[in-house]
Amino acid sequence: MPASNLVFYATRPGFGMPDTSPFVLKTEVQLQMAGLAYQRESTIPPLAPKGKVPYIVDDGEAVPDSTFIRAHIERKYGVDLDEGLDARQRAEAWAIERLLEDHLYFAMVWFRWIVPENFAKGPARFADSAPESEREALRCQLQERKEADLRAHGIGRHNGEEIASLGRRSIDALAALLGERSYLMGERVSSVDATALGVLASILTPYFDTPLRQTLLGHPRLVAYVQRMMQRFYPDHAWAPLAA
Repeated sequence: MPASNLVFYATRPGFGMPDTSPFVLKTEVQLQMAGLAYQRESTIPPLAPKGKVPYIVDDGEAVPDSTFIRAHIERKYGVDLDEGLDARQRAEAWAIERLLEDHLYFAMVWFRWIVPENFAKGPARFADSAPESEREALRCQLQERKEADLRAHGIGRHNGEEIASLGRRSIDALAALLGERSYLMGERVSSVDATALGVLASILTPYFDTPLRQTLLGHPRLVAYVQRMMQRFYPDHAWAPLAA
């Protein structure tokens, strides 16, 4: 295992997941894939260098954003998380990653943050540590900020049925790309699988009931793929995607 003095800043477990952020899961899996030892610390986005989690501090150097973290660890430690993939496969993996992070992730976020019952049992709890008299106002601010972010992205300009139809197409596409393979790019795990685990497990968790989850449950091979990844990288986590 390569030597390192690396601190990994994440959020915290929640919503039936090892971490509430798909991007934290992505980076943690990639750190494991790289064989790097790290110290895990919990933080909140406002304290992060770019206002987002995860980030790492490696020998005193702060590196924010999951994509740049991957580039940093590959460059510094001489690892290739896509070893064995040719140029076309690497391009395809990047395209799949963009589908996951720039489209399907935001559909997942909409159903988690904007649907009232999901917000109340999920993201609204982020305000629980604030003084009781401030919690309701803080929850409203958090939801309004996220709604503005989703609208700026574009997906938030659609209604729930339309967002579900867009997310459904992405999930169906991922199922077709996976086919009968063990991993997205073949029989060997690669960097894009870490991204997929973060997003798909966050959709599949029974903590939230969404149309995206129902679509994903309709693809048994995708469900088995997520299960396989969870068992490999989070063997101690109690993962029960088929719970009611």
